[in-house]
Amino acid sequence: MAKKKETVGKTLQVALALCIVCSVIVSAAAVSLRPMQALNQELDIKSNILQAAGMAERGAKAERIEELFGRFEPRLVDLRNGRFISPEELGVADVLSYDQYRAASEPSTSIRLSGDQDTANLRRRAHAATVYILRENDELVRVVLPIHGPGLWSTLYGFISLEGDLNTIEGLGFYDHAETPGLGGEVDNPRWKSQWVGQKVYGDDKDQPKIQLVKGGADQSGPDGEHKVDALSGATLTSRGVENLVNFWMGEDGFAPFLKNLRDGEA
Repeated sequence: MAKKKETVGKTLQVALALCIVCSVIVSAAAVSLRPMQALNQELDIKSNILQAAGMAERGAKAERIEELFGRFEPRLVDLRNGRFISPEELGVADVLSYDQYRAASEPSTSIRLSGDQDTANLRRRAHAATVYILRENDELVRVVLPIHGPGLWSTLYGFISLEGDLNTIEGLGFYDHAETPGLGGEVDNPRWKSQWVGQKVYGDDKDQPKIQLVKGGADQSGPDGEHKVDALSGATLTSRGVENLVNFWMGEDGFAPFLKNLRDGEA
């Protein structure tokens, strides 16, 4: 019996030792891979910005992504007044290190939206956001803006790209969500996303956003057709969420003051 207990004890010791060794290996691998993971996440964001702007296809090589993204000027915008703000004023090292979504969860760096304001059910909005501006020969070519809001099962995170008139949509895409595949997940369908290209956010007054997702199909050649996109088939709540979040971020409590200032040369 003593010999049998000694065997069990040794087995447990070996198992414990293996667990410790494996834990050390996994921890070391996680630490050593963290910088690479951060770079890959940054590259993925840049790729999605370029896709929204219609400048790169999914799966583009890293070198090409960096080359094209290098043409953009990332800037921080104070959403409270629609004007540019420096990283130092936000207490961050540089523009790309600012995390808008983390800031939205902190009372000191965000506001709680009132019921009338919170048309997209965000609850809180950060004081600032990162925008991506492309100029050629000192002329504004496009602006890419971050957008997010709840769908049915998840928060959708994405970008919307506007032409230099700051009204015509160049593209829209979501890089992170957990909507139902084949239903709300059709926000990733290239055919659906192509409907956004050339549509107008605002009317002639450049005041309130007028985007509509129309159930049963949008007649883009009819009245107000330039503001309409097909709703997602069988995904009413996701469609409503997309409509609400786009109109919120293009509205007065989102980027509308900044777009007005940029249009007037006062940002």
